[in-house]
Amino acid sequence: MIGPQERWYRHMRRNPRRYPAGRHSPATTYQCRTCRDPWPCAPARLALLVGFRGDRVGLMMYLAAHLARALRALPDTHPALIAGQLLYWVPRRR
Repeated sequence: MIGPQERWYRHMRRNPRRYPAGRHSPATTYQCRTCRDPWPCAPARLALLVGFRGDRVGLMMYLAAHLARALRALPDTHPALIAGQLLYWVPRRR
């Protein structure tokens, strides 16, 4: 049985064009600057999970700060859609 990281690396090897290399950071519209997917895109999510390894509270606080910025930057977008994009992908505690 393989773990989630190995599945991710296999997926990335099979789909190299889907996730271009580079820094996956948010633009002012909260789309990824590299791949143009809604931020956090899949590579950004993996980078955030690795960067905040085991610190779920810290990750949620970081994303909450982005949520506050996104709510100011995107006033015409429904707040639930922005929260879903930024927060609801984080794995739950076991």
